[in-house]
Amino acid sequence: MTAPDPPPRPGKPTLPWRARLLVGAASALHGASFRGDGTVNRFLVSLFDRPAPPTPAPVAGVASTDHAVSDHLRVRLFTPTTAAGDEDSKQRPVPVVVYFHGGGFVFHSAATAQYDELCRRLASGIPAVIASVDYRLAPEHRFPAPYDDGEAALRWVLAGAGGALPSPPAAVFVAGDSAGGNVAHHVAARLPAGVAGLVALQPFFGGEAPTESELRLRDAPFGAPGRLVWLWRAFLPPGATRDHEAANVPDAIRRDADAGDGRWRAFPPAVVCVGGWDAHQDRQRAYASALRAAGAEDVAVAEYPDAIHAFYLLGELADSRKLVGDVAKFVNRRAEQLEKRALDQARD
Repeated sequence: MTAPDPPPRPGKPTLPWRARLLVGAASALHGASFRGDGTVNRFLVSLFDRPAPPTPAPVAGVASTDHAVSDHLRVRLFTPTTAAGDEDSKQRPVPVVVYFHGGGFVFHSAATAQYDELCRRLASGIPAVIASVDYRLAPEHRFPAPYDDGEAALRWVLAGAGGALPSPPAAVFVAGDSAGGNVAHHVAARLPAGVAGLVALQPFFGGEAPTESELRLRDAPFGAPGRLVWLWRAFLPPGATRDHEAANVPDAIRRDADAGDGRWRAFPPAVVCVGGWDAHQDRQRAYASALRAAGAEDVAVAEYPDAIHAFYLLGELADSRKLVGDVAKFVNRRAEQLEKRALDQARD
């Protein structure tokens, strides 16, 4: 006999009224833009996906500029004044974080106002240069287009970003949230030697068999089962199931380890951020566990028990501010480790 589904988590997450309205509106408008034939109503999306312009003159201590990597790929650089304010600071290497926005592979861009604001907070709070990647979106551009764009953007940064960086990067990290966290993982897996660390904010993974948290939190923000099915169908190759290696990443890592593939032992240090009101949390913890079991040496999980999916976009939340601090600690600790290692090698 099949076990009954676990009951939904009692109560609702505590959110300020403005945040609750924004989350409800975004969820409703996302759903309304889905078409039955698998396409997206981009006009409707444009009505709520408000773009923010770049600000070459610093705003709140952060300047931003847009750059072309190729004919179809753009990157928005966010540079804190602490990295580009005077001649001495221009000679001081700073970390660079290559960032991939969320949105189920279907929504948003590097210019989306909420992501522009998040990247500004990260640039100032770490401090670091944030390279926010405007990767191609599904369903117009399916797997592996975002991964290809992410790899191209990372290679561009590693090569000096066409001279757009204030100094040679001290260390280059990859980061992303939700679907962007999925992209960040696959980009790091392609070029592990070039990545100092991975920051995965509530990464979006999937699978055919629902997890306990997906059943329990199916009514939580951005957790509706029908929504998840539609998004994966829009992104994955035609005919693929959600157990495809792009979606069911924990299982893919475990299969590699069982087959004796030791490549995950070279995976960069990672921190995985998990929210207690996020339907995807079981897969996120399983991802961290799979990396550790496969030999990755430094994989941490940061828990935010009261956080909904995409809480980091709501700057007024205490957990959102805490996350920026936690990311700053991870990036700076890892950058300091690499700097010390380089100095020790130079002395030998």
